[in-house]
Amino acid sequence: MVFFIVGGIIALLIIVGILFVNLSPQFGGKVSAEQKEEYARSSNYKEGKFTNLLDVEMKMGFGDYITGIVKYFSSQPNTIPEKDIPTQRIDSLTIVNYDFEKPRLIWFGHSTFLLQINKKNILIDPMLGNVPAPHPKLGSPRFSKTLPIEIEQLPQIDLVILSHDHYDHLDYGSILKLKDKVKAFYTPLGVGSHLTEWGISRNDITELDWWEEVDYEGLRLVCAPAQHFSGRGVADRNATLWSSWIIRSEKDNIYFSGDSGYGEHFKAIGEKYGPFDFAMLECGQYNEQWSEIHMMPEETARAGVDLKANLIMPIHWGAFKLAFHTWTDPVERVTRKAKELGIPTLVPEIGAEIVLDSAVNDVIHPWWEELE
Repeated sequence: MVFFIVGGIIALLIIVGILFVNLSPQFGGKVSAEQKEEYARSSNYKEGKFTNLLDVEMKMGFGDYITGIVKYFSSQPNTIPEKDIPTQRIDSLTIVNYDFEKPRLIWFGHSTFLLQINKKNILIDPMLGNVPAPHPKLGSPRFSKTLPIEIEQLPQIDLVILSHDHYDHLDYGSILKLKDKVKAFYTPLGVGSHLTEWGISRNDITELDWWEEVDYEGLRLVCAPAQHFSGRGVADRNATLWSSWIIRSEKDNIYFSGDSGYGEHFKAIGEKYGPFDFAMLECGQYNEQWSEIHMMPEETARAGVDLKANLIMPIHWGAFKLAFHTWTDPVERVTRKAKELGIPTLVPEIGAEIVLDSAVNDVIHPWWEELE
C-alpha cells in the first residue's frame, strides 16, 4: 500500500510539473522549424543547438545538479546580506531631462542597467522582478526592497538589449510591463521567440548572430561572443543563443559582457573593437563546478585587460543569491585583482548616477561593508 501511495504522489508531482512547464507563460516561446533552418547557417549552431567557441560546455552531471539544488536551498552563512541593500532613487523627470552630453548609466543591481547615450534611453537585461525564477518559491528574493525607479515610472525606452534567456536576465513580468513603452528589442538568435510569445511584434525585434552589427539612429550595436548556455525550460537547453554586446557612438565605446566564462573571445573582442571606455563585466554567481560558463572574480579583472578597457565595473552581483559564495566575495576579490593588474574599477551603489567621463578613475566606496 505504501508503495502505491508513494508512487501516486510521485506521479502527481510529475503531472503537475509537466502542466506547469507547458502552461505557464513564464517559460516563454519555442523556436520554430523555420527558425532552426535559418540558424543552421550560423557557425555556432550544430545538430539543432547553439554551441560555444571550441565547443566549451559546463561539465556537470545529473548528480552534481541534484547536489547543487539541495545546497542552494540549505542554510549558508553570509550568502544574503543581513540588511536590505539601500537603493538610490531616480525620478522619471531626471531621466527625461538628461542633456546627453555624456553617457550616463543607472545600475539596478545584478546585470540590469539604464543607459542614456546619443539621445537614446536603453535598458540592458531588464530583470526588474523580485525573484529570478519561473515561480517565486523557486528562488531567493532580491536583496533590496526597492528599485531605483519602478517600471511604471520609466519614460519611453528606445531600445531593450538582451544577452540571453535565463530568468535573471530575461524576466517575463518585467517585459509585460515594459513592452508598450519600448520601441525596439535587440537579442541574440532565438531569444525573440520568447518576446513574440509574450505579445511583442516580430517587427520590433532584431535578432543577431555573433559578430553581426547593426546601426540604430547613430548607434552601432554589435552582438559579440560569450561563453555560456541558454534555456528556460526542461527541454530547450541551448535552443537560443547567448551573447555579449558592444554599444558604440561617435564618441563612446561601451561593452556589456552578459554572462560568460573566461575565454579567448575577450581578447578577440578587444583586438577587433577595443579599446573600450567602459566595460560592464560579469562577476558573481560563480562556482568551480561551473567555471566554464561563469568567471571567477580574478578572471573578470583579466577580461578587462583583454578587452583593453579603460574602466571596468563588476556586475551580476548585489541583487540575488544564485550561488554559494558570500554575497560580498565577488566585489572584494575583483577589486583586489584589478588593483594588482592596474585596471581602474568602478563600484557604485545601486541607483547611483554613473556619468562616463575621461576623468572617471577608480571609484570604490566600500558601501557593502556597512551591511555585513
